[in-house]
Amino acid sequence: MRLTESPRGSCAFFATVESGVRALFVFSLAWAFTSQAALPVRVADGEPLPTLAPMLERTAPSVVNIATTVQVNNPLRADPFFRRFFDLPENRSYRRTQAAGSGVVVDAERGYIVTNNHVVQRADEINVTLADGRTLQATLVGTDTQVDLAVLKVPPDSLSEIVFADSNNLRVGDFVVAIGNPFGLSQTVTSGIVSALGRILGIEGYEDFIQTDASINPGNSGGALVDLRGELVGINTAILAPSGGNVGIGFAIPANLVRVIMDQLIEHGQVRRGYLGLSVQALNPKLAEAFDVEHRQGVVVVEVEPGSAAEVAGLVSGDIITRIRDKQISRVADFQSQAAMIFVDDEVAMEVLRDGRSKRFKLELAEDKLENVSGTRIDARLGGTELRNFRNTEETAMGSGVLVTDVSGESPAARYGLRAGDIIVEANRVAVGNLADLRNGCRRNSRQILLRIYRSGQYGYIPIR
Repeated sequence: MRLTESPRGSCAFFATVESGVRALFVFSLAWAFTSQAALPVRVADGEPLPTLAPMLERTAPSVVNIATTVQVNNPLRADPFFRRFFDLPENRSYRRTQAAGSGVVVDAERGYIVTNNHVVQRADEINVTLADGRTLQATLVGTDTQVDLAVLKVPPDSLSEIVFADSNNLRVGDFVVAIGNPFGLSQTVTSGIVSALGRILGIEGYEDFIQTDASINPGNSGGALVDLRGELVGINTAILAPSGGNVGIGFAIPANLVRVIMDQLIEHGQVRRGYLGLSVQALNPKLAEAFDVEHRQGVVVVEVEPGSAAEVAGLVSGDIITRIRDKQISRVADFQSQAAMIFVDDEVAMEVLRDGRSKRFKLELAEDKLENVSGTRIDARLGGTELRNFRNTEETAMGSGVLVTDVSGESPAARYGLRAGDIIVEANRVAVGNLADLRNGCRRNSRQILLRIYRSGQYGYIPIR
């Protein structure tokens, strides 16, 4: 309103109207929040204002700061000449680096905390700082590199745990709040909405991310994404940061996935994931037309591995998966989220369309004991190779890994430089101790496999696209 363009009496009138409209707007906003999300209201200058403060007072104490220390070997310090030249003590052949992230207390009675795997990987020491300022030393219970989750344990002394929400009920547009420790700033809160669901980024083995515009920055990893009731809907894990900072696109692992992975890690110390033995792609309109089906949602089975649970159950390529257990499968993200929650000894009901008719199957998941396999069973990009588990019995720096026993001369692996006799010790920055680890590492990047190999006493890298 430009007051200079109106007479004084009109100014007073419009100012009164403006004040009334503003009060009505604030009241309406408060009513919308309180009636639909039970958001409390505080009164300021006679006007009701919605506030997140009471919810955060209950929820924020369950979010903790995680500091890790990593011991890094320094080969120069190990050199006697280098130590004498710089007058360094003989017992210091390493340096220590520190990193920080966030975590969420999920079981106060037993002292369990959930965070991201990338926050604590390779850590020699993990310390947890609570909202009340106490610092506790944590032990690592287990990790799942395919989903980027880890569980820690601390002494269960006066902890505050978070309540899980059903993340399947999330909708685009729902209000959410991110709590964490960005840039080392403890107990920082940002708010926004759910921007998208079921995002696949190609950075983890299994992905079904919640996308949010609530600010997530370095140090927020492992922190809580909560709804307006203060219940956990996701664990913050990644950001899209072309400029190096937050641009309003962050990602969280859904709470339902977090819960089942957490239970596996607490019970077994690892995720005993069952292997379905099939690969899928999205059902698009052209494929639906080619398969002569009116159904436009689902995923198409493109390959079934011989001897796998899928083949034993009777699935074939061309089947259109529409439901796994009680979950409707509309997108590849739906399939991945269910595959991430299928474990050894599970019986999995699956519904498919075949030749226009609905069929039901039951898959029985046994432990996939990989010992000596064709590379295609691990990843299509390793086709033309033969692989087996390797464990060195000699007292050398070389430990366990995957031995390449044969490489076809016409294979992509051969063209990129992989040779028989190479020992794979890392795939896409994931340590490889066996064939299952290699498969997990390959899943982290759909475009490239970056292999670290041991050959003739030396380490090197081979990228395979």
